[in-house]
Amino acid sequence: MTISLRMRDTKDRIWNAIRNIREKEGLRKEISDLKQQVKKRYDFTTSIIGNSPSMKKVFAMIEKAVKSNITVSIAGETGTGKEVVAKSIHYNSARAKKPFVAVNITAIPSELIESELFGHEKGSFTGANARHIGKFEEAGEGTIFLDEIGEMDINMQSKLLRVLQERELTRVGGSGVVKVNCRVLSATHKDMAEEVRKGTFRDDLYYRLLDLPINLPPLRERGNDVLVLAKHFIDEYAEENEMGKLKLSSKAQNKLFKYPWPGNIRELKAVVELSCVMTDGEVIEDEHVTFNSTGSIDMLLQNEISLEEYKNRIVKHYLDKYSNDVVDVARRLDIGKSTIYRMLQERSV
Repeated sequence: MTISLRMRDTKDRIWNAIRNIREKEGLRKEISDLKQQVKKRYDFTTSIIGNSPSMKKVFAMIEKAVKSNITVSIAGETGTGKEVVAKSIHYNSARAKKPFVAVNITAIPSELIESELFGHEKGSFTGANARHIGKFEEAGEGTIFLDEIGEMDINMQSKLLRVLQERELTRVGGSGVVKVNCRVLSATHKDMAEEVRKGTFRDDLYYRLLDLPINLPPLRERGNDVLVLAKHFIDEYAEENEMGKLKLSSKAQNKLFKYPWPGNIRELKAVVELSCVMTDGEVIEDEHVTFNSTGSIDMLLQNEISLEEYKNRIVKHYLDKYSNDVVDVARRLDIGKSTIYRMLQERSV
């Protein structure tokens, strides 16, 4: 009887071991499949859409970033896809299997930013009831993405610079040194060279982050990419909502093409999705395409550029809209033809 019970226990243990092995193998396969899906999703040749010359330059820079561990600075207006580029670099690099940690500097109060980035020890300040691991440690040997780096407080900039130079940090309230081995990617919508000139951003940190700069062009400068992206978003939305095939009429295409897109790709996606909802048939007409003009003006004014640049953009928009008819544009804007010719000459230099 005792022998029989022992044999049964042994049999149960063997079956449990086999079951555990199968479960672990299943989990390993699931994790592997998920990693492949993530890599495929952020393959920059498919996740970043565009055929314009300016985007081909971006692809070339991403390719260089993928093949190295160089620090990358991504610049571009709000809504141009800076985080998509950062993820594409990480998930196609040798660090793809390691963590990707994104930090939006603007979303963290200035008094908490050091703790969030570098961590803190228990009791280091009121409310610090346990040790907290910061984002740099969380990233490990992966990638940390510092979004809107231009908004960082000047005092915090010196601490970040030290971490980047020494490749080590000390948690708030701690004394021990923690080695840092993550890759750093940063992004901003600001003109960082101008911020350095104004004294709001440290020049030494600026040069430390600038190793490989990637400048994302605004959508209004990407030509036919507007329609390529619009088609992609329409197909994506129609598939997700089981709407069948949708297409843009020629008038709707023309309306999208002529709009200046101050909100860039993010705004285009929102406009296109709304147009999919508004249409009752298989064709999206121009009346289904609507823009939030108030919001667009607000977004345009967030771009910190000179008054001269605003004037240049207005003239360029009118020239594009009215087939480069200088006389007509001069009349509509109530400026001299010589002013427009001078601006055109300066652009061609």
